[in-house]
Amino acid sequence: MLYETIAGTCAEAISLRRESSPSKEEAAKGMLQEFKKFALKGNMVDLAIGIIIGAAFSGLVNSIVQDLFMPIVAAITGGVDFTNKFVPLKEGITAVTLDQARAEGPVLAYGRFATLAINFLIVAFILFMVVKLMNRLKRQEEEKPAEVAETPREERLLEEIRDLLAAQSGQQPRV
Repeated sequence: MLYETIAGTCAEAISLRRESSPSKEEAAKGMLQEFKKFALKGNMVDLAIGIIIGAAFSGLVNSIVQDLFMPIVAAITGGVDFTNKFVPLKEGITAVTLDQARAEGPVLAYGRFATLAINFLIVAFILFMVVKLMNRLKRQEEEKPAEVAETPREERLLEEIRDLLAAQSGQQPRV
C-alpha cells in the first residue's frame, strides 16, 4: 500500500513537471525576447552609434594626417615620403616601396609607425579638447543659480485665504 502511494505521488510529480516545463519553442521565444530587451537597451544602441561614429572619425583622422600633416612634414624634411620609409632586416632587400620590400623579406617600417603615431596624437588631442569643452559646459551649468519655481496657483490662493482669515481675526499671518 505504501509502495502504491509513493509510486502514485511520483507519477503525479512527473506529469506536473512535464506540464509546467516550457516546450522548446516557448524556451526559444523567451530567449529571443530576453535578447531583444538586451539588444535594444539605450546603452547598447548608444554604444553601437559610438562605434559607427568612431569608424567614420578614424577615416577623417587618417585623411588629416595623410593629406594635410604628412605633406607639410615632407616639405620640411625636403620631400621625404614617410609611408615608404623602412629598414631592411635581411640582406638582399632592394625594393624602393614598403609593399615591395615586405614581399622580399622582413622590414622595420618606421615611416608607417610615425604616421600612426601622428594619428594617435591627433585623436588624443581632439578627445582632450572634447572632454575639456564638456567639463567647461558642465561647470557653467553648475554655476547657474537655481531657478525659483513659480508657486502653483492653488498654493497662492490658499495663502491669500490664510492671510484674509488672519486679518479678520486680528492676527498676523504665518508664513
